[in-house]
Amino acid sequence: MSIRTQRRRFAKIATALTILAGVAAAHAATPDAARIAQVGNGRGAAPCSACHGAHGGGQDAAGYPRLAGLNKAYLLKQLDAFASGSRANPVMQPNAKALSVAEREAMAAYYSAMPVPASAQHRDAKPVADDDPGAQLAQWGRWSEKVPACVQCHGPHGVGVGVSFPPLAGQPANYLVAQLKAWKQGTRKNDPLQLMQHVTSKLSEQDMRHVAAWFAAQPINARGETP
Repeated sequence: MSIRTQRRRFAKIATALTILAGVAAAHAATPDAARIAQVGNGRGAAPCSACHGAHGGGQDAAGYPRLAGLNKAYLLKQLDAFASGSRANPVMQPNAKALSVAEREAMAAYYSAMPVPASAQHRDAKPVADDDPGAQLAQWGRWSEKVPACVQCHGPHGVGVGVSFPPLAGQPANYLVAQLKAWKQGTRKNDPLQLMQHVTSKLSEQDMRHVAAWFAAQPINARGETP
């Protein structure tokens, strides 16, 4: 075998090894979102499923929201807000901070791609009369106090509109009440133009409970129609 042939062979082997090393590094750098959801990341982030359920459906009684099927950009925005502190929560802030940027992106994609579990689709889905106080606020607002209808931003029945206005339909009522209180108290302030801070400043706790109950009773649209 000539020296030239040997050099060519070594060059091919070196190229192949470089490619394999690059592929291995890429795989190693890709966070395992499913594993993080079930057991955490081993660096301080707890398993997401412990609060949000094995299938991302949330928990009614504890007020943990559904994540399955939500808009990826919205989920990432919230994780980033928890990590930066612009959205305060004693549970989520340390968990979001313990996730790397790549892990937050991976978790947002993971839950966005997850189908809405049947248990969440049928949560509190019962008819509510049009004269119900929650229905009135959600659908028509209270313009005498400059409170717009919730559906003007969050879409019909609260199906959600884009990144800034998440779906409210079918979310646990306890979670929705907690978020309305957070807006009013200023512990959550990552909304466009401080819209929610203005709206909640006009709502009583009873208003919040009424409107949260109405949205919790609304059916969840098919995934893909729910931003």
